[in-house]
Amino acid sequence: MRHEHEHLGTPRAVGIAGVVFAVLMATAIVLMRLALPAGAGADEVTVGAGQRSAVRTALALVPFAGIAFLWFMGALREQAGAGEDRFVATVFLGSGLVFVATLFGSAAAAATVLDESGQHSPFGRHYAYALLTTYAMRMAAVFVLTSSTIGRRLGVFPRPLVVLSLLAGLTLLVAGADLPWSELVFPGWALVVSLHILWGRRRPAGARWPGPG
Repeated sequence: MRHEHEHLGTPRAVGIAGVVFAVLMATAIVLMRLALPAGAGADEVTVGAGQRSAVRTALALVPFAGIAFLWFMGALREQAGAGEDRFVATVFLGSGLVFVATLFGSAAAAATVLDESGQHSPFGRHYAYALLTTYAMRMAAVFVLTSSTIGRRLGVFPRPLVVLSLLAGLTLLVAGADLPWSELVFPGWALVVSLHILWGRRRPAGARWPGPG
């Protein structure tokens, strides 16, 4: 009976963790984008006190967003069954872990703009955006695509959600730094999936999320 309660509670944990991640991640991205605009002429902009405050807030949110994402990913992995697809499951787990690592690296690079004088080397800004838009979002794309594959094979994702996941994954994979604000696609996808898990239809009997053994 205890095992049954734990299993039934996992989808709720997945949904809640995904919502928390989506909100924190989206908030951090918006704050960083507004405080540290990218593009031509951005290097000449002096970072004022208000911008530094926004960056500090964003950097304070990023670790909690990462923790919520790990919980989100771990709760999905807990649904693993004996007949798991080890290849897809390994890519699923690996892409999620690399995403979190590059996300934290991007946050550390962004912290270089917090010099109280308002003068800073543009290297930190460029490095932060490169890690976020070029590397972290590509790993996010792989995570979205593998999650979509798992959800489709198990019948957990309805067809519209599978199509949405494919579009989101391809956008993150192809667009990258060429499409400003495209990184918001990932927390948006996580929010939609989490709400589907929380309020969607019941899973088919015996459906389980595969994950590494």
